[in-house]
Amino acid sequence: MAMSNPRPTTTANNLLPTRPYTRRILDPNQYRCYTGSAAYNPTVLQPPALPNPMPALQFDIQLQGSPSGVSIPQEGSFMGFSIEMSVVNQVLGRNSTHLQVPFLNLMSNIIKRAGSVHVRVGGNTQEFAEMVDSLPDGRILQKELDNTSNPTQTPPLDYTPDLLYMMRNISDLINIRGQEILGEYLIGLQTGNEPDLYVKHGHRPDGWGPTDFLNEVQSLVSAMQTSASDGSPYASSYQQLLIGPNVNTGDWTPEMVWDTGFVDVLNDNLAFLSVEHYPADNCAAQFNTGGQIVDPQAEFPNYLQHSSGQGLVGPYLNSTAYAQSKGKKFLFETNTASCGGFPGISDSFGAALWGIDYSLQMAYANFSGALFHVGGQNVYYNPFTPPPTNQSTFHQWTVGPIYYSALVMAEALGTSGNARVLDLNANDGNTYTPAYAIYENNAPARVALFNYMDDSSGASTYTVSISISSSNPDSSSSTPSSVKVKYLSASSVSQKGNFTWAGQTWGEASFMTDGRAVGEESVQEVACDTSNNVCRIQVPSPGFALVFLTDDSLNESMDGEGNGGEEVKTFATTAVTKTHNTATVDPAVLATSNGHQAGVLKGMEGSTSRGSAKNAAIRVSGGGERWVGLVMVLGIGLLYSKNIYSKDMILL
Repeated sequence: MAMSNPRPTTTANNLLPTRPYTRRILDPNQYRCYTGSAAYNPTVLQPPALPNPMPALQFDIQLQGSPSGVSIPQEGSFMGFSIEMSVVNQVLGRNSTHLQVPFLNLMSNIIKRAGSVHVRVGGNTQEFAEMVDSLPDGRILQKELDNTSNPTQTPPLDYTPDLLYMMRNISDLINIRGQEILGEYLIGLQTGNEPDLYVKHGHRPDGWGPTDFLNEVQSLVSAMQTSASDGSPYASSYQQLLIGPNVNTGDWTPEMVWDTGFVDVLNDNLAFLSVEHYPADNCAAQFNTGGQIVDPQAEFPNYLQHSSGQGLVGPYLNSTAYAQSKGKKFLFETNTASCGGFPGISDSFGAALWGIDYSLQMAYANFSGALFHVGGQNVYYNPFTPPPTNQSTFHQWTVGPIYYSALVMAEALGTSGNARVLDLNANDGNTYTPAYAIYENNAPARVALFNYMDDSSGASTYTVSISISSSNPDSSSSTPSSVKVKYLSASSVSQKGNFTWAGQTWGEASFMTDGRAVGEESVQEVACDTSNNVCRIQVPSPGFALVFLTDDSLNESMDGEGNGGEEVKTFATTAVTKTHNTATVDPAVLATSNGHQAGVLKGMEGSTSRGSAKNAAIRVSGGGERWVGLVMVLGIGLLYSKNIYSKDMILL
């Protein structure tokens, strides 16, 4: 049974959104003895004190038509998700005929707002993965514990082709063999994962460097060309499909790779340039690396300032310009902190604000897209987390703050593919009250407003006066008679769960969502002062407001592209075995697939990603050496209503 989200409502007033319930701020020391999964850690930090001096609580924003300094055109699908391969059988589905309905719903929410969604399957666990014809009991993944590597104890994986069929079936329920299992949804193949850390992790000898990496990628291309000439079904895999260099910006900078001639040598084979970087790490606490343990309470204020995102993108401005000069798009993988994030930060409302600000800053800096990493039970930063397998009969999924960031970002950019972002340096550049303008067709379409301050009294709510003028006398840009506003709300930057976006939530707490929004969507209508040509918008502390300057900009963000003018549907659970929130696919529809390998996986334990020691795959012992090389980059689409969603979906 398909079920649609309710249509939004508007109110003809200038009221702030109703606040969610107030969660008591607890002493983080109370949870020092917590021994459960990181994904459900109850630690709540103290919000930072109000800034001293305080920023102005009333200021103006003057928008101009055709401004200088705006970004390159951006897609609404700018923010996507990078799913660690070791957890796909928890996140995507058990196999090609048993898919996770909550995942479909969560992606459908993004598609409704952005027109498409970008998802990558890969990561450290993919680098040592090997495809085999079949595995016992119809499993699509199994893990070799005896050959773990990296500080995070990353295991090699065996996987079957059914994993690819599962991804294709999520896309469109049509099975095509060979490379074309994924057909047009195969966007690229990632050449290695964090090669600048290979030496440190013991995967390459001392002295191995960027030139050696280039040589290996060239060898990879040659091997793929040979395979193609021998009649392999992967004949076109090396043509404009590779993504690299995927450096972590740890021991190498991107410039060190560019200086080898990487882009020029591989130009005909490179689809995208990419790097990955996390603003901090929690590795010492998570994996006893011997490094200095970071105190999340001390680190928290760093995530609640506009300067955070500015500082993070700064080292890549040269590379985004370089990518444009070479006619390539520049992609990024990130999250709140490597090795799983921080308790009380990564799972707080503050992280949702940070994620939106950071995403808009990347778009403004001419990145072409970015991905929030998704791990398993032992990370704090997941956008969404399925319940542990042994609890899936009675628990639902958990949605984290970073998912709200991606959702809001999709609406901020819309579906036109022509959104251009401008950091407004608002309020004299104050780091606690940043603002962005999003332009379409050289006219302002939306304004994004942040308030990082935490003040339950309401005394730190600010009012911004927005006016629009044009230096071009032929432009139609002018201050409207009214605007629509959506708010992302919580009672504190420290709050966990029960965030609301335009009145809707994806869970008051852990284990409470099937991926569908709860509540009626509420859009505030704010009347503008037409005599003074100004629209006054209030932004609560803390909070985020997205101002839609035209009805078209609101409709575009809400309806999505490619859905026939109807809202993208979400799904109720239609099949239950010993798992909650899963659905089966009609075998007749998959008659040509290898779905006969489907089976119930047993013995699955907690899972991980970057920075996690356990894994959702079945554990086995033994196994030989693995070649570290190609990381699969695949495409995922999404079903909606009774039709098949066919919009291109990139997996990075």
